[in-house]
Amino acid sequence: MAALVGLHEQRDVEARNLTIGNLKRLEVARTLATEPSILLLDEVMAGQNASDVRAMVDLVRRIRDSGVSVIAIEHNMQAIMSLSDRIVVVNAGSVIAEGSPADIGANKVVIEAYLGEEYVHAQA
Repeated sequence: MAALVGLHEQRDVEARNLTIGNLKRLEVARTLATEPSILLLDEVMAGQNASDVRAMVDLVRRIRDSGVSVIAIEHNMQAIMSLSDRIVVVNAGSVIAEGSPADIGANKVVIEAYLGEEYVHAQA
């Protein structure tokens, strides 16, 4: 699992001494060790630098491509758009849109909810 998630070089380092990105990969490795058919990720990209986000996107893509279904709750829209086949957008507890990444990226309700009304009007 350490090699799969990119922690082979750090396999002897105590968890308390790992970076945030490596801690997140360790969490994923621990879950993958149970051989799940579905992996639920909750804000796994949060608090990571751009390099760690790219590494996590690559890891999640490899997991998905191995046949594990991945459900992700995530605010990093660039990452989620690059990973997803289908997206459900929730705002204030209600589903406001669902569809392909292209559909979501063009949805004015989603844009307004996450970027503000000024953004929508500036695009018109």
